[in-house]
Amino acid sequence: MSKMNRKQILGAITATTLLSTTGLAMASPQGLYSADELMDAEVYLQNDDSKVIGEVEDILLDDNMQVAALVVESDEALGLNEQQYVVQAGKFTLQTEQGDNPETLEYRIHVSMDESQFKEQPQYTTDWWQDTRKSAAAAWDETKNTASSAWQDTRKATANALTTAGNAISGTANDTEAKMSDDPQ
Repeated sequence: MSKMNRKQILGAITATTLLSTTGLAMASPQGLYSADELMDAEVYLQNDDSKVIGEVEDILLDDNMQVAALVVESDEALGLNEQQYVVQAGKFTLQTEQGDNPETLEYRIHVSMDESQFKEQPQYTTDWWQDTRKSAAAAWDETKNTASSAWQDTRKATANALTTAGNAISGTANDTEAKMSDDPQ
């Protein structure tokens, strides 16, 4: 697959996930978003357009191809020595600049946190990656087990309710039958 095709596929996936992810907010939706332009977009703290704190280094997608997080490489301005931080969906918004012309399209990312909160975000490391993958797999297994258990509980309760109803109907039928045989004709 050529580099151009991979970029087009990533762009299409990202455009789809940007539209369906509730963690992203835009002033007015534009209908199509460029992963290429999102990469390296400048990142700002909440309510502070005056100071760039970093740029988007990577876009993390979950198993459903939804944007799960952005990796933000911090700027020297915060004294973080260009470290990479994971900012989960829901903790940032996307603002489109000059969105009518694809040649001049730019995105600005605003994290919904102050400087100290930004510094507390997990660092994007191999350990973080492995731990997150394990946690996601464990959460999925727990969800499957819980759903299976709920299904079994529902099935058992339904079977008991049907048995009780059947017994009640049978008991009523037997009572009626006995009453009919006791009544003189």
